Formats: sequence, C-alpha cells, structure tokens
Amino acid sequence: MEPVFFARRAAPLSPALPAAAAPGSIAFDSGHASPAVLPDLTAEAEVALTRCRAEALQYGPRPGLPELRRWIAEFMQQDGASVNSENVLITNGAKHALELVCRALVDEGDSVIVTAPTYFSAIPILRSYGATFVEVEQDRDGMNVDALALLLDRRAREGRPRPKFLYDVPDFHNPTGVTVPLARRASLLALAAQHRIPIVEDSPYRKVRFEGASVPSLASLDDDNVVIHLGTFAKLMAPGLRVGWVAAHPALVARMAQLKTDAGSSPLAQRIVLEFCVNGRLPSHIRDVQRQYRENRDRMVAAMHRVLPELFFDVPSGGYYLWASCPEDVNGDDLAAQARQAGVIVIAGSRFYASADASHPRNRIRLAYSHALPDEIEEGVSRLARAFGTIAPRRHAAVI
Repeated sequence: MEPVFFARRAAPLSPALPAAAAPGSIAFDSGHASPAVLPDLTAEAEVALTRCRAEALQYGPRPGLPELRRWIAEFMQQDGASVNSENVLITNGAKHALELVCRALVDEGDSVIVTAPTYFSAIPILRSYGATFVEVEQDRDGMNVDALALLLDRRAREGRPRPKFLYDVPDFHNPTGVTVPLARRASLLALAAQHRIPIVEDSPYRKVRFEGASVPSLASLDDDNVVIHLGTFAKLMAPGLRVGWVAAHPALVARMAQLKTDAGSSPLAQRIVLEFCVNGRLPSHIRDVQRQYRENRDRMVAAMHRVLPELFFDVPSGGYYLWASCPEDVNGDDLAAQARQAGVIVIAGSRFYASADASHPRNRIRLAYSHALPDEIEEGVSRLARAFGTIAPRRHAAVI
C-alpha cells in the first residue's frame, strides 16, 4: 500500500518516474559524457584493488582521502584560489555537495538567490530543504548585479531576513552557456560581502573551454571568505565515478562532514581518481574532452543554422549546452513534447525557472551536445526540425 503521510518535501513530487525515451531516441537532454572521452581506468582500478585494497574496500574517512583532498587543494591553487586540504570535503558529486550546503545552512522558510533561469537539478534540491527562491534576471554577462543590489536593499528596508546564500554557475552557465566576465564577478563578490551573503559557486564546466582566455574563478577572487566552491570530476573524467568536492571555510567543512550520511564517500572511486591525477593523466584528458566537445558543439551549431534558422542562440565558448529561443508564439514545452515523438529528447526551458512567474519566457529549449556522437547530432537536429515544422509549418521552410 502506498504511504499516505508524506513529508512536505515529498508530497508535491510526482508519484511516478519519468517515462523512458523510446528506443532509438537521440539524447540532447541531460549532460552525459561522450562515450568517446570516457577514460580507460583499468590501471588505476588495479592499483586501487591490489596495493590499496585495504583502503579502497573499507569505510573511508568522512572528509575524504587525505591525499585526494591535498591534490584538489593544489589543483585549485593552480587556478588562483587560496585553499588547503582543510578547506576541501569530498562528496558524491557536485549535487551531493549542494545538498550538504543546504543541510548546513538552510532552514525551512529561508530564501536562496538564483538566476532566472538556473540549473534545473538544483531547484528540487533547494526546494526539498524548504527554501524559497529569490530569482534575479540575467543577461549575456550573467546575473544582473544592479538588479540584485536593488532587491537586497528593498528586502533590508522591509526588515526581511537576508537570503542564506546565492547559487550560480558562473562558467558556461547551465542552461544559458554564459560566462560571467571579470568586472561582473568583482561586483557580485563586493555586493555579497556587503550583505554578508555566501555565494555557492557551482563550477563543473570551468575546464571545458574551447576558445578564449579563462576568467578567474570566484574562489580565486574571494578576499572576504564568502565563496563556497563546488567542484566535480564528472565533467573532467567520468560522471559514473560520483566524486566531487566542496571547498569552503574549515568550520563549514567540518559541519558538512558530520552531516554526511554515507559514512564517507567511496574510497574505491576516490583512489581511482587520485591515481589518474597523480600519474599526470588529467591534463591530456581535459584536452581530449575540449577537442571532442568543441567538435560536437560546432556540429550542432552548423546543423541548427542549416535546418532550424528560426531558433536563435548565442554560441557558447565552452560547456555542454545550447540555450535556444524559438519564435515568441512557439511554446518550448510543446516543442519538447513534439520532439520526443519525433525521436529526439530536449528539455523545455520552463524547467529551468524556480518559480511559475508568468513573466518567464515560454519559448526556450536546452540542447546538450555533449553525449551524442557527431552523426547522431546531425540526425537529432533534423528530427528536431521536423518537430518544429509540425508546430509552425507555415514558418518553417528549411529543407530537411
């Protein structure tokens, strides 16, 4: 018999899991890794299961393997951040890291600042801890800091409590692909320090850059200890390993470690990652990732321009996604549903907004170019064009 007394966090959830995609469907939905860049980890696994067997098959320390924490601290130091191993907590991926931040900081009814749109998987995590959302619009340079400043000043005048933190993806934002420029980052950090609001910097795509110079991370610019940095090996190596981290003040790291319910993230997966990194394989692998995803992006962009010129998007300089705008009279939810019928899976833009505000645009879709093979990208875009043609047949005159 189905339980009838659900907790508040569970009651609003769907009673059924999403339907599986039909066989033969092409996935442009989730940011899975390309099979072409999943590394051979046989040698690393052998070390983990032989020389390091007693460590890898035992319960691990809650903060993570000390050697891996040191390596991550050095990795972040090379990127300009002032951290050491005491700042690092190993987690089961970046979403687990965000959940631990919520456990440590969010009480029911607290507010959290997010961009509009924001990462759709973060929304239910934040909501499950009873957070309410303060949405701030963004432009081609990321979150509108001037709008945020006005909003925070108004809340202060009204005597409302400060939001518990601000959540953002400043490098190759999910879903928009925007990278926040240096001046905007500095303004955001100054505003956060002024209002004493932590910034949760979710940074899975930072190294997946195809062209242009890297912008300093928020963690590297943080002079006021307001940044909580989330990292992951999912986009750098393999998502199935489920190894990520939080870099934060040691007092927060200690509390989050105590709030972990996994008795320590898998030491087997941690050791495999560590061996891969200390053996110097990561830099060349990142170059392979960049090369493959640049090819995938270019293939999808060219196909979209050829057969779907009605959809507008900015070409990102890295990351995994295209954030496409349909004509105003085309609903993204309708197009996503029709695309599924045509055998290509995309995500409607409405899923990336934390509220049902009527002012949010309804004509957006997100396409991931990371997972599909190049030939699948061509076919998937053709299927999407056919789906678009069924919704806007008189407008769509491209040859498919």
